[in-house]
Amino acid sequence: MTARLWQPLCLLALIAITAMLFSLAVGSAQLSAAQLWAVMQGQGDPLARTMVMDLRLPRALSAFAVGGLLAVAGALMQVLLRNPLADPYVLGLSGGASIGALAAMLAGVGGLLISGSAFFGALLSTFLVFGLAHGSGSWTPSRLLLTGVVVAAGWGAVITLMLALSPAERLPGMLYWLMGDLSYARTPWPPLLLLLLTCIVLIPLGRSLNVLARGPQQAAALGVAVRPLEWGIYIAASLLTAAAVTTAGSIGFVGLVVPHMLRLLLGNDQRLILPACALAGGSLLVLADTLARTMIAPEQLPVGVITALLGVPTFLFLLYRSR
Repeated sequence: MTARLWQPLCLLALIAITAMLFSLAVGSAQLSAAQLWAVMQGQGDPLARTMVMDLRLPRALSAFAVGGLLAVAGALMQVLLRNPLADPYVLGLSGGASIGALAAMLAGVGGLLISGSAFFGALLSTFLVFGLAHGSGSWTPSRLLLTGVVVAAGWGAVITLMLALSPAERLPGMLYWLMGDLSYARTPWPPLLLLLLTCIVLIPLGRSLNVLARGPQQAAALGVAVRPLEWGIYIAASLLTAAAVTTAGSIGFVGLVVPHMLRLLLGNDQRLILPACALAGGSLLVLADTLARTMIAPEQLPVGVITALLGVPTFLFLLYRSR
């Protein structure tokens, strides 16, 4: 990468580190910089070490991974559709992944089976949206977006039905999980590894994605294998969304807000936008989760509430601009 690409990424990495440290220090029990530094060195108060290393650090890392996954998935969908309003939540991918994960939970399975069910649900939603939008002719970005909104509403109805038929003892946890909850996120390494591998794979494809963003016909004329690349984007976005939903439930609008704002600031070079989305999306969700667990401490808000409060006005603003 050139210096033009490295400099923004270094700044975003510094912001991500700052957000992580802030998340570790802030909570119902505040820690000073000296206390946090002592904990990082394996010293200091045992209670503070337990609070940071066993509770706050896994949650902050999970929030960073989920935010990065959603932002990268949103950036990929926006490249594919050439529309800044596209994201996994709006297009129904999050709803499909939630259906798969909830069905696995109701069946009493766990672990990889929940992740696999969420991926299958997201992939099914992708095929459904693109199949319905295609119809008897070719799909257009606006037609695909409207179809995604309708399918997302349909998934919402199915989720409501599943909740109505669920056992009463499971209902509170399922409802809180659907609103986006990182309270029980204790294994951040799988989604973090997936985020890292995705960026490693996608960055070399940045030039092809730049051409695809200008339209499939121009991309084909310049030698890009359009159809395999499009299917790769579908599958990658589904996998990233499924991993995020499995870790933290349904969290909306991160994939909408972050890629669009970065394009306004950094331009439209996917070699820069995709890793920038991973860093900025992760930082945003870390800060949103910190706000969610401190606003009414010791009680906690679902992080999905915070992202929705940020995302809804942004979505309306983008919709107004694209009339």
